[in-house]
Amino acid sequence: MIEIPRPNNRTSLRALQAFRQERSLLAALEVFHYDLGDVFRLPLPGFNPVMVVGPEANHFVLVEERNDFRWRVEQDPITRLLRHGILVEDGDSHDALRSQIAPVLHRRVLPQYIEIMGYCTDQVLEAWQATTTPVDMLVEMRQIALLILTKTLFSEDFRLEIDRLWHAILGTLRYISPGAWVLWRDIPRPGYQAAIQQLDDYLHCIITMRRMSSPDGEDNLLSLLIAAGLSDALIRDQLLTMFIAGHDTSTALLSWALYLLSSHPHIMAQAQAEIDSVLGPAPPSMTDLGKLRYLEQVINETLRLFPPIHLGSREAKVDLIFQGYRIPAGTRVLYSIYLTHRDPKVWSESAAFIPERFASEVARPSPYSFLPFGGGPRNCIGTAFAQIEAKVVLARILQKFDLQFAGPAVRMHMGATLEPQPRVLVNVKRRC
Repeated sequence: MIEIPRPNNRTSLRALQAFRQERSLLAALEVFHYDLGDVFRLPLPGFNPVMVVGPEANHFVLVEERNDFRWRVEQDPITRLLRHGILVEDGDSHDALRSQIAPVLHRRVLPQYIEIMGYCTDQVLEAWQATTTPVDMLVEMRQIALLILTKTLFSEDFRLEIDRLWHAILGTLRYISPGAWVLWRDIPRPGYQAAIQQLDDYLHCIITMRRMSSPDGEDNLLSLLIAAGLSDALIRDQLLTMFIAGHDTSTALLSWALYLLSSHPHIMAQAQAEIDSVLGPAPPSMTDLGKLRYLEQVINETLRLFPPIHLGSREAKVDLIFQGYRIPAGTRVLYSIYLTHRDPKVWSESAAFIPERFASEVARPSPYSFLPFGGGPRNCIGTAFAQIEAKVVLARILQKFDLQFAGPAVRMHMGATLEPQPRVLVNVKRRC
């Protein structure tokens, strides 16, 4: 049996230098991957996970041995926050929740959400009309994502709550972001409970109000879960899962896409030409969205370079063997979507923004090389929703505005998702 490689002093020094230069742990991981290969140990005190990279590794974790891994780790903040949300459940419990939630996210019902997505986007864009200062796309896209999610899945107008709950949302996201708790599981973490309680109060309030309004026959997630007979506590867990995971991933994707478009004027111009040809000034329909093929390439290339869920985490339930390496039961196994998406063995010019690599006539890389929404039976339940949402929002923005990146330099931040930090400032100019 082959011993899993660990970084030596030279590799560790190079990783530290990369981290300092890029101000991102992902730069350090790229050094480890380059020096050690597709399977290696991370040298962290008190936390000794195995990192696996590449299509074979992704298939191993997500498909081949998926039943020998567990998602749920009781001491992780994400489990403590979501309790019994679909994202942190295993086995029959997960499958039952997925079957109850799936109807409102099925591709056949998505056309009814498109008008809402466009309307929510336009609400935020109204404030851009007269601005003469750069717009922070990270803030603006979070507003749009929150309005869309709550209006489509909860049938709630979040404009009435967004200012009041804004800091609670950001605080809750920080609670589940990587930090000192990774190394010290029982580290005191004061200051988060008030933020979480604010979101709990909001969710329990809308659950109570919906029960009083006889939701039978309504086709949104909240009413569906009530009609299915779930307890208030279990409904809260599903709503909070969708609220946090659903909006934050879309926020990251849209922010990165606008950063890339505003930094690459020729690509933005090509996307706008397609949108003008297909849509003119009109809002998109489901048929229109299918014709926006170049915009789809832009979205996919954004997801390749900056996958919002950049890292997957599992715990081995039994001893496992991968490529000759023994992974003992109880080992935390991390599979890196980010490193797979930037692996030069898989992608030519892997660090470059080239939307055309996703054109239909270009040969696709091997399966499990591109998995921004995961893969296998437990792929993201909101994949189709997120893909359509991204097209609608970006199409409306590019119909109405020209964009120019205003700086300062953006770096990758490993928060709850992979976000651009500290902000994405863009000059916006109304198109004539």
